[in-house]
Amino acid sequence: MINLNAHLDIERLGARGEGLSRGPRGLIFTPYALPGETILAEVDGERGKLVEVLRASPERVNAPCPHFTKCGGCAVQTLSAPAYAEWKRGLVADSLRNAGVEVDVAPLVAAWGAGRRRATFHARNDQRGQPHVGFMEARSHRIYELDSCPILAPEMAGALNAARRVAEILKPLEKPLDIVVTAGLQGLDLDVHGCGKLEFELEQALIVAAESLDLARIANHGVPLVERRAPEIQIGRVRVTPPPGAFLQATAAGEAILAQLVLDAVGEAKKAADLYCGIGTFALRLAEKADVFCVEGEAGALAAGLRAGRATAGLRRLTGEARDLFARPLLASELAGFDAVVFDPPRAGAEKQMRELAQSVVPCVVGVSCNAQTFARDANMLIAGGYELATVTPVDQFLYSPHVELVGVFRKAAVKAGRKRRLLG
Repeated sequence: MINLNAHLDIERLGARGEGLSRGPRGLIFTPYALPGETILAEVDGERGKLVEVLRASPERVNAPCPHFTKCGGCAVQTLSAPAYAEWKRGLVADSLRNAGVEVDVAPLVAAWGAGRRRATFHARNDQRGQPHVGFMEARSHRIYELDSCPILAPEMAGALNAARRVAEILKPLEKPLDIVVTAGLQGLDLDVHGCGKLEFELEQALIVAAESLDLARIANHGVPLVERRAPEIQIGRVRVTPPPGAFLQATAAGEAILAQLVLDAVGEAKKAADLYCGIGTFALRLAEKADVFCVEGEAGALAAGLRAGRATAGLRRLTGEARDLFARPLLASELAGFDAVVFDPPRAGAEKQMRELAQSVVPCVVGVSCNAQTFARDANMLIAGGYELATVTPVDQFLYSPHVELVGVFRKAAVKAGRKRRLLG
């Protein structure tokens, strides 16, 4: 039953950025409401729809984007910067505390820099067969068309226009499309998903469009149709040409900050392993001072990073193995001899690999994660294996969203004690 005239007192922000209040049947989640506010809302079960702010929070500010609340790309734009930073830090701290992980969480590090260098635009035809391109509306599968997006980097300026051109070419297919656009050093790199294998005429039309739009590359489901210029990404001193759609940190600033936190934690390690290494975000920087063994399930991404690293003068030894660590993790015996291990898994975490790491004697383990809940689970396994979680630093490269990265540094307690005894002896 929908209550059209509910007065709600917002207590806090939830994990998805909604304002949380208490109703007669439990919590009510209302997007765009802020803590400390009294609002008028339409309530349907546990969902609230903000109608009017009756008493505003002193932390409420004007949204920087005119599309906010209509476009579903951002969850929180009207919260003041200090309160926003504390909310995001709290997302990490709460997840760890709820999982029984005791550690002081550092202040949030802002890492959006110039903005997002990759975006996925959705294209859907209307009933007249005309394509609409943009992001999804909030909590909807409808397309919200927009002319600009303030969280995108300047290098992405032509991304929307390119996505619209692709959607126009492929509209006869009448298929929902996802168009992934990445800003590389030599221009935009597009990877189109949802269209399936294309007829020759449509492939040629996309190739012609790549020329007219001056794209570096365009691909269909990861298979390049044309590469006019290598769409390189700068990683430390190395220029890498990633496969279409390969994983990439959202912002250049975020990548640099995460990498520096990893490098600081690893210290003077001379032999390191980078697990779930992707195209070498951390490995290629670690190789400035250490021999690095890279492990990645996506063979193309691994090969791209290794090839670029080996072609760059001055790096130390880079080796690698294409291996599905979810199915076949590195065993504790295989980890012997490494001074440090870095892991950066997908959102699902690295449960099987953590079981092996927990049994190892690697002195330093550094975890990078975009999911505090799965990181907490993995951290508990390492702690049970004798590791101490020394530091956790949250990093915000997903501006205005509830997503937050973190870097956690683990030290093997037994190894530390052994070193102390040797020093005392």
